[in-house]
Amino acid sequence: MTVDQAGPDTATSPEGERATPDALDSLGRWRLRPGVSVTVLPHGVHLRGWITSVTLEGGAGLPVLWGRLAEALAGDGGAELARAAVAGSPLRTALVTVIGQLHDHDLLVERPAGENGDAAGPWLGAVADRPAEAAAALIRSRVRVLAARPDGPLARAAARALDRAGVRAATAEAADLPDGQVLLVAAGPGEPSPFAAEQDSEDRAVIVGLRPGVGFVTPVGSARQARADADGLADRLRPREALSGAEHPGLPALLASSAAQRLICAVAGLRDPSAEAGDGQLIPGLPTALVAEREPLRGEYRTWAGPVLVDADRVRPRADVRTLSEALARIPVLTDRLAGVLDEPDPGALPQLPAALVRSSVAGEVLVSGSARADLARLEAVCRAAELLLGKGESGLEGEGGPAVGAGAVHARGRALRRAGAGAAVRQQGARAGDTAGPFGGAAPVPWSPEPGRHPQALHWWSVLVRRLGVDADVAVSRLDTVGGGAVFHAEVQVQVQAQGRTATGGVLGTAVEASADEAVAFAALSAVVRVQAAADAPHARHLVTPGGAVASLARPEATAPWEDAGWTTAWLAESAAREPELQEALAALTGWSPQPWEPPADAHADVRALWSALRQCGFSVLSARPGHRTHPTLTEGSR
Repeated sequence: MTVDQAGPDTATSPEGERATPDALDSLGRWRLRPGVSVTVLPHGVHLRGWITSVTLEGGAGLPVLWGRLAEALAGDGGAELARAAVAGSPLRTALVTVIGQLHDHDLLVERPAGENGDAAGPWLGAVADRPAEAAAALIRSRVRVLAARPDGPLARAAARALDRAGVRAATAEAADLPDGQVLLVAAGPGEPSPFAAEQDSEDRAVIVGLRPGVGFVTPVGSARQARADADGLADRLRPREALSGAEHPGLPALLASSAAQRLICAVAGLRDPSAEAGDGQLIPGLPTALVAEREPLRGEYRTWAGPVLVDADRVRPRADVRTLSEALARIPVLTDRLAGVLDEPDPGALPQLPAALVRSSVAGEVLVSGSARADLARLEAVCRAAELLLGKGESGLEGEGGPAVGAGAVHARGRALRRAGAGAAVRQQGARAGDTAGPFGGAAPVPWSPEPGRHPQALHWWSVLVRRLGVDADVAVSRLDTVGGGAVFHAEVQVQVQAQGRTATGGVLGTAVEASADEAVAFAALSAVVRVQAAADAPHARHLVTPGGAVASLARPEATAPWEDAGWTTAWLAESAAREPELQEALAALTGWSPQPWEPPADAHADVRALWSALRQCGFSVLSARPGHRTHPTLTEGSR
């Protein structure tokens, strides 16, 4: 920024005198935060604080002006400087502008009242909004360090870290805690003492756990929530425990000091240390756990979507995912190698052209997903993997009749209704072939051929299939009979087989249910391309996930570039998203069914409940499958 570009922070009367105090008049309340580094530049000054920095640039006199301001901050608080800089003068305007920038970048802190100006210490002075109050809260707080082995290295290290911060800590035995876990419980003034008993709701607690080669620190919460998080983290990290080798001597100290820091920050009203990590993969609004590993020795904060929610701030509903970028940001949480619930989809050595393929593992089986882009393929893979795991054992269908998962309610509803619409298409086509009237009549055939005037995406993916991949294929398109006249089209791409001089229809390569004939052909042809690629490059895949138009509701861009016509994927998805609400209404009328939120049954396995909870916390939606409906195998399933 340039000081000369900022305006004054004062109101003046017609006579030129200040009518209201400005930032210079109130400068006596403030001082420069401890630890702020200052670098004087030829025409300005650069300041670096705890987590912020600012460069002020102007004329050659700006370093001189900063020197006067720094003297005022360290001395009389600017009383003499305020008298020297008259109202409305350029000097006062420049000073007010610089002071405003210091406030905006949190480089000033209030001067404490009384004689003990430095009682808070340099650390609290550098990070706390009100260091004196934060220090007082720490002095009044009491912490109990509970462990099955109070004399163990983890408990001793935690107690030392608390003592160094000026927090009274007492170590006691808790036989019900697992070996290798230490519970830190804090109580402030007016709260029940943690020395008497462990509290359930009004306390602030954190658990540090250490197993061979790996450890964790839970988010701060109630003691019950901390215990639940610790149990969940211990289960997730158990496969990462080292089988042998000496423990790294620094691992207990790293974990214990991190646990003490999290609790101290909570007691003092400071931001959680994970907020200082600057990691773009952490999801705002979701708790974080610190996970540390021995080889190499390191600790890293990770978004934690635990299976058990106790505290009110953890139970409240999370906002649905609304955009593709939000959905993609949550995939690393669900697929985290240490704390996640799903395997991460990875392109690996799979081809990315003409369609993009990714691979993951589901219950030890290979799942391959494909789409027009790798990010869309990753999202489809995560949703289908979750469906397979959530539906395991339900109605004996091994996931085929299980719930529908989507990144938000609109995406999940689109996936569920398309699944049901595919079954309705089969029934209507059967009704027409048998000349029997079903509840909605029969499907009406729609002629389709790759001729000029068709949608560019339909022509593109059909050309890729029959020309680039050399597949002798045909497509059958039909308009499904719906109540209210909504447009629903079903396209089915079949391979042509030459036998005894005659052309016969072979297996189904791809299907789609969309709002227009061209759109249905485009997704059906793209699905066929994915299937052909997967058969060549991932022949051992147990599950194949082919794309559908439901993802368009997420992938629709806010604006497209002027050169992006219907042939571009972004413009195509934007067109599809615009038709999605009407298509979902038509599919609901066609199937006579509206998907409802799904929850695991009471006797569901713990892994199923953990996955369902993680999906909901990340803004994903889980909707029920249509009763009595079995997923059409050519829509999402590969050959068995």
